[in-house]
Amino acid sequence: MKEKIIYRATDLFLNLGFKSVTMDDIANEMGISKKTIYVHFSNKTKLVEAVTFYLFDTICDGIDDICDNAPNPIEELYSIKMFVMQHLKNEKASPQYQLKKYYPAIHDALKSKQFDKMHESVSESLEKGIETKLFRENIDVEFISRLYFNGMTGIKDEVIFPKEKFNMEYLMENFLEYHLRAIVTENGFKILNQFITKNQS
Repeated sequence: MKEKIIYRATDLFLNLGFKSVTMDDIANEMGISKKTIYVHFSNKTKLVEAVTFYLFDTICDGIDDICDNAPNPIEELYSIKMFVMQHLKNEKASPQYQLKKYYPAIHDALKSKQFDKMHESVSESLEKGIETKLFRENIDVEFISRLYFNGMTGIKDEVIFPKEKFNMEYLMENFLEYHLRAIVTENGFKILNQFITKNQS
């Protein structure tokens, strides 16, 4: 039952927001009593925390799978972008923003976990790109992997990128192209160009 509650709550939180969804809403949606939820989660904060880290682990597993199977690091980044967008439902309810505003301790813990995961994943991807001569050999892997994390989290800041002007798909697409154009070799640029053309057609 605990897993079922997390699964259903994840869907509701992503679509309607952490703030809007109440324990009553989740109970009604599942056709169970609120008491049943409280058997597994002592309060809403505990449920939000469980949902946040369940989602994080699910996305990490998917990213690992993509990294293991992608033919090259450029395609890898685009596949990860598509996978994350699909999982976060295009962030209709701005879950990241709401988490930061209403559950700052959970947000900070998540950001720390995201950094560790992304830093490791992007560093490996950059090394792979250098080895396969798709990325320039003189790039600073440590610097760029941190810059990438900063950029990816920065585009989710609604003060700087209000969602009335920018949707998440647009921001991720453009940031990814910006990032890759700065580090690709001539060979890498050919592959990147194919992706851009394919995505625009």
